Amino acid sequence: MKSHRRSLILVGLVLIALLVSVALNYALYKQGKRYYSELNALRLDPLERRYFKDTEPPESGLPLVVIYGDSRAASWPSADLGQLEFVNRGIPAQTSVQVLERFDYDIKPLRPKVMLIQVGINDLKTIPLFPDNRQVIVANCKENIQRLVEKSIDLGASVILTTIFPVGEVPLERRLFWSDEVGVAIGDVNDYIRSLAGGQVTVLDAHSVLVGDNGSTRPEYSQDELHITAAGYRRLNSELIPILENVE
Repeated sequence: MKSHRRSLILVGLVLIALLVSVALNYALYKQGKRYYSELNALRLDPLERRYFKDTEPPESGLPLVVIYGDSRAASWPSADLGQLEFVNRGIPAQTSVQVLERFDYDIKPLRPKVMLIQVGINDLKTIPLFPDNRQVIVANCKENIQRLVEKSIDLGASVILTTIFPVGEVPLERRLFWSDEVGVAIGDVNDYIRSLAGGQVTVLDAHSVLVGDNGSTRPEYSQDELHITAAGYRRLNSELIPILENVE
């Protein structure tokens, strides 16, 4: 009887292990297919110029503020200012070079009065994957940000350049592809961003607004390791509104 019971338990454990293995392999397959599909879609349209259907400025006639950059920009809600029109031109997962290279296509036709730019984390998060290229990645990120500022000024726009947000707690599955060098690089690029303030450029120090005592995003503002909550954006907009009210 005991032997039979042990056999049943063993069979049950084997079946459970088999089901877990099938489930994990299916999850890995789905994830791999998603990444492979995204990679090839990006090869077909590396700047994602088909992302926005409407490239014409709004008809309201109000001065236009364009929120521009990556997913952190894409998630940034309009500030509550009735005398301004807001348009969002953020695209998730884009690096600074993608944001730069689609500028003429996505921004020039809008004729913005103000450019709010948040970009850079998708460059710097690749450092653990390419540690030997750290200096080049950081240097290119700085150069692309500077060129974004210059192109915005050439359009006659005032620039509100935000420092790169801090990162939140990195989950276990991502720690194999992460390192403290990401945070060091964020600090380096943010120091450079702060140095660009002056003239038509105002720096909104988003990093200082969002960061907690441990150097990560404050818990009440952290959605995940890269993104912030609605409360975080409300806090940023409370800093943004006085800047916009003084933009000439």
